[in-house]
Amino acid sequence: MPGAGKSLFVKTAQEKGYAVIIMGDEIREEARRRGIEPTPENMGRIMLELREKEGAAAIAKRCLSKIEKAEQNMILIEGIRSLEEVETFKKFFKNFRLIAIHASPETRFKRLFHRERSDDPKNLEVFNERDMRELDVGIGKAISLADYMVINEGTIRETKEKIRKILEEIERDD
Repeated sequence: MPGAGKSLFVKTAQEKGYAVIIMGDEIREEARRRGIEPTPENMGRIMLELREKEGAAAIAKRCLSKIEKAEQNMILIEGIRSLEEVETFKKFFKNFRLIAIHASPETRFKRLFHRERSDDPKNLEVFNERDMRELDVGIGKAISLADYMVINEGTIRETKEKIRKILEEIERDD
């Protein structure tokens, strides 16, 4: 869910040499192409529109060429939102693992509010609308099927340690 700590996961993976593909960048790029301001409402509308026109796995499919061009063998895909996206990645990558990162709604709202990115919610109402949109797309189902789960309610240091342990376990298994 937004604000759970995906960026911290990304940073930690990059420190370990992972290439990173951020699915939300596809939405931001689409907004730039259309000349649309990247507000939470606009980003949500574009996300839903692309999925309606191109299918539930639209964003995942748009990321495939970037993933295939990555020079590293270890790749982190950030921002999966649906089972269809999970299935798309499993189809193309035999060692695909799904990792969920969780934080309470209160913690997530505080993080997003203080982060102040253009597409972050400015109030609780917008935050709740965004959460509902994400859940409608299917993120809850994807989270429920995760191979690994990180609970991110502690310190950054504690969470980074949890992330490192998961990545090391995955690397050993592959």
